[in-house]
Amino acid sequence: MSTPTGPGTLLVPYYEHPAVRPAEWRAIVAAAPRLYGVVLNPASGPGEGPDPAFADVAARLRAADVRVLGYTDTDYGRRPHAEVVRDLARHRSWYGADGAFFDQAAAGIAEFGYYRRLAAAAWGAGCGTLVLNHGTAPHPSYARVADLLVTFEGSWETYRTQRFPPWQGAGTRLCHLVYGVPRGVDLAGPARARGATVHCAVPGVGDHPWGTLPHALESAR
Repeated sequence: MSTPTGPGTLLVPYYEHPAVRPAEWRAIVAAAPRLYGVVLNPASGPGEGPDPAFADVAARLRAADVRVLGYTDTDYGRRPHAEVVRDLARHRSWYGADGAFFDQAAAGIAEFGYYRRLAAAAWGAGCGTLVLNHGTAPHPSYARVADLLVTFEGSWETYRTQRFPPWQGAGTRLCHLVYGVPRGVDLAGPARARGATVHCAVPGVGDHPWGTLPHALESAR
């Protein structure tokens, strides 16, 4: 399986079931040239068995040359290594995921060894793209084991006022995930000004903001 290498700048973590939100998933697939990748999250991970609806949408994304990133929670370096590796294998086997999205990633140097081992396991399993969602700027060493680092996840109000010191790492791209973004705001410019070449802006708020489509894709429904 070849690894998609599209030039898109949108990373879409859309945590809704394709059978419940088919129009939204069609809009995501239709936006393929604009996407960096899509996070596939059937059940806060791959679940206990393959889901045909997610397998179908993953196949459509891959056919459109979009990176499919399997969601895996790492609990800030506390989740057992074997459980994370099991999730990676399931995402690959059931959904053909060509990358991994490690959520709740630790940011300190003390946990770096944990993520270095996970990266080696992911590469060994055939994952071509590794994304670490720290939600904040991590120690620069993490740039050595990931293709994309999420260095901000939070609300638009926080994003507007937070200071972003120059990134000290090298060899990887940065991403900002922002929720509660008002309609009409194009996040691409503000993200670039803060050092991120990949981004996502959604209107959702509360406990489940990633159940809403990015503003950039709403017109495609």
